[in-house]
Amino acid sequence: MTPAEDFLDALLDVPAPSPALTEVGTVAEVGDGIAVVAGLARALADELLVFASGVRGVVLDLEPDRLGVILLGPSDRITAGEDVWRTHKVFSVPVGNGLLGRILDATGGPRDGNGSVASTAERPVEASAPGILSRAPVNRPLATGIKVIDGAVPIGLGQRELIIGDRQTGKTSIAIDTILNQARSDVVSIYCAIGQRGDAVARVIETLRKSGQLANTVVVAAGDEDAPGLAYVAPYAAMTMAEYFADQGRDVLVVFDDLTHHARSYRELSLLLRRPPGREAFPGDIFYVHARLLERAGQFTPEAGGGSITALPVVETQAENLSAYIPTNLISITDGQIYLSPRLVRKNQFPAVDIGLSVSRVGGKAQHRAFREVAGNLRVTLSQFEELEDFARFGTRLDDNTRARLTRGAAVRTALRQPERDPMPAVEQLLVLMAALEGLLDGLSENEVAETMIRMRNSVGDSLKDVDESIRQNRSLEEAEKQSLLRVARAALAVSGEDRHGPDA
Repeated sequence: MTPAEDFLDALLDVPAPSPALTEVGTVAEVGDGIAVVAGLARALADELLVFASGVRGVVLDLEPDRLGVILLGPSDRITAGEDVWRTHKVFSVPVGNGLLGRILDATGGPRDGNGSVASTAERPVEASAPGILSRAPVNRPLATGIKVIDGAVPIGLGQRELIIGDRQTGKTSIAIDTILNQARSDVVSIYCAIGQRGDAVARVIETLRKSGQLANTVVVAAGDEDAPGLAYVAPYAAMTMAEYFADQGRDVLVVFDDLTHHARSYRELSLLLRRPPGREAFPGDIFYVHARLLERAGQFTPEAGGGSITALPVVETQAENLSAYIPTNLISITDGQIYLSPRLVRKNQFPAVDIGLSVSRVGGKAQHRAFREVAGNLRVTLSQFEELEDFARFGTRLDDNTRARLTRGAAVRTALRQPERDPMPAVEQLLVLMAALEGLLDGLSENEVAETMIRMRNSVGDSLKDVDESIRQNRSLEEAEKQSLLRVARAALAVSGEDRHGPDA
C-alpha cells in the first residue's frame, strides 16, 4: 500500500468526534439598556450572554418563555432576531494586586489606556455576605483626617457609614479626603463612581494622581454616558475587588458615589423589563439590592481572612428630605450617617457636617482614647451653642454665662472648618480641638482663628512626639502630654497676637 493509502486507513480507524451542543437564542425585543431573549430555556440567573453584535449582557429575569437581560454595552447595536449564545459562566470581574493604580469600567476592563489588567483571578460579582461567625467586633479606627468626623462622628474599620446630603454640599469631598488620608496607613482604597459626569470623575482621578494616592487605589467608573446596566453592576464589581484584598488580611475602604444613581439605574432597568413599580416607582426589591451589597462589608475574623471592608456609600437628598425612600432605606442598612447640611454651606461652614443629625453607631467604640478624652464633649458643646444661638437672635438680654457659652461655641465651630484636600494628622487635630474646647480661641475673629490654626499645625514638629506615639498605641493622654498640647497652642496664639498688635503691644 502506498503511504497515502496507509494514511487514509489510519483516519478510518479514528473514532468520529462527538457532536457539540450549542444553545442559541434569539433577541425578541430590545429596549434602552435591556433585551428580551427567547430560546435559552437552560440559562442561569446572572449568567453572561454574548450577542452576535459582540455586546454582552447579564440575565436578570428568568421566565418560562423569555429571559430579561441587562446589557453591558450600547443597545443600538442590537437588533431583533439577532443570535444570542450562552457562556455557561456567571458575570465575573478580575481581582488582584494588579488592579491597584488602574481606572476600570464596571466589567473590570481598562479605561486608562495603560493596556490590559494584570489580574490574579476572576470572581463572580454576586456573593453571599459573610455570616455572623465570620465577623469580628469593629474596634479599630479609620482616620479620615477631618476634625469634625474624627472628633464627633468617628468611623471604625469594617463600618458602613452613609454620607448623605443635598447636591453641592461636599459629599464627594468628604469621601476623597478620607481616601487621601489613607496615605498615612496601609488601607487599600476603591472609588466606585456610579452615574457621575465624566469631568467630575476625571477631577477625582487627577486629585488622586497628584497626591500619589492613586497607586494604592482602584477606580471603578460607570459614567452617566454608559449603559444603565453598567451603573447597576459597578458597585457589586467594586465590592468583589475589595473582598479579594480583605481575604488577604488587608483593610479596604470602598466609596460608592453614589447609590442614588444606582437606584435610579435599577429602577430604569426594572420598569423596562416590566417589573411592577412600587413606592416612588422603585421595584419592591430595591431594599434588598442595596442590603446585599452593603452587608458584604465588615471586620472579619482571622479564619475568614482577618481583613476588613469599610463602606462609605453616598446618597443624595432633595430639599433636605431625609425621609425619602432611598435615603431611609440606606439609613436603616448602614451603621450611621454623616449628614451634610445646605444651611451650613450657606454659612460657609466647610465641611458642612451637621453634628445634630449625624451619628456613628459603631465607630465610637473604635475611636482613639485621646480623641475621646479631648473631644468627648464636642457634640454637646456645639448642640448647646446652636440652641443658644437661635435663642439669642430674638435680641434677648443675655447673662455673662450664656454670652461666654456663645463665644466658646462660635470658636469651636470656626475651629472645625477645614479646606478640601487637606486631611490632618491625628496629633494636629487634637491640638486644634483642645485649643478650641479649652477656650484659647474664644473671642477671636474667623480670620484670626484660621491663622492661629495654621501656626499650630506648623509648630507641631518634634515637640509632640509623645502625644503622637500615644495616639498610635491608642493610649490615654497623660497630664504632661495634655499640658504639652496646651503649651504649643498658647505659643502659636502668642505669635498670632504679636502679628495682630505688633511686638510692642
